[in-house]
Amino acid sequence: MFRFFRSSPKPEPAQDKTPLVSPSAKPMAPSTAASQSESSEAPRQSWLSKLKAGLRKTGGSIASVFTGTQIDDALYEELETALLLADTGVKATEHLLQDLKSRVKATKATDPAAVKALLIEVITDLLMPLQKQLHIGSQKPTVLMVAGVNGAGKTTSIGKLTHHLADQGASVLLAAADTFRAAAREQLAVWAQRNTVEIISQQGGDPAAVSFDAVSAGKARGRDVVLVDTAGRLPTQLHLMEELKKIKRVVQKADATAPHEVLLVIDGNTGQNALMQVKAFDEALGLTGLIVTKLDGTAKGGVLCAIAREKAIPVYFIGVGEQLDDLQTFDAREFAEALLN
Repeated sequence: MFRFFRSSPKPEPAQDKTPLVSPSAKPMAPSTAASQSESSEAPRQSWLSKLKAGLRKTGGSIASVFTGTQIDDALYEELETALLLADTGVKATEHLLQDLKSRVKATKATDPAAVKALLIEVITDLLMPLQKQLHIGSQKPTVLMVAGVNGAGKTTSIGKLTHHLADQGASVLLAAADTFRAAAREQLAVWAQRNTVEIISQQGGDPAAVSFDAVSAGKARGRDVVLVDTAGRLPTQLHLMEELKKIKRVVQKADATAPHEVLLVIDGNTGQNALMQVKAFDEALGLTGLIVTKLDGTAKGGVLCAIAREKAIPVYFIGVGEQLDDLQTFDAREFAEALLN
């Protein structure tokens, strides 16, 4: 079985990167395990530095609230404004403030730095339900259906995911079922070639038919994973959302247990609009996980708190850049600390 880890597994010897997936391994001697753990820290820390830098626009205004010397109503009002401007949303903001005030009272904290540390704990606890590992391999093939609106970084995220899966020994088959967007098939084909994996596609083909063929081929060829790239759609395009539902139904005809994961890629820059997408796609498809992209440079990173409060669907991966290793597993505490430090 292949399993995605929240913490950093062993990096590949020839490249400086942190794989997202690792096959089950035999127990290692303590000294060997310790050595690998130490060697894996550097790539993860490098990525965390990127995450911290990427969240600076979001977290800077929130952290600046704690530069004063008093813990009073004015501070809480300023914090409320900062959270709302970060697209944390009204419900999550109210929850965070209430929880923070309760902890400040319980600990009798008077130092702004101590209150900021408490806020990190509060945000971590709120985000913890989003932290979940993605397991690959319990079904063969494991069918991942990936959706998202145009511009969210869906196909690129699929390419990065394929890269890490293939690097860790998983055999991957791609399905180019995004026939709605011009050049989507060609873009996915480039990723397939780069990762040396097979792709099922049809010129102007029906998305559901392509998906069916891919799942059938994955079963026949003994592939570990079938990644289905479905067309980018806006929730308001009802006829296109119906087509997504059709793809899911047709996939189930090829494999009654599939799709095993239904993932939505959302752009972190879109803030509350991303939350609306999560709700709409979940209603249509029954989402099992999220990939949040483009968190670097956004002032709206608080949307993860809004998702946690209103639609707590696991965030399997977050992205903070264009490089292959800029897509990494989500960790609630890492995110909260990067946001406020």
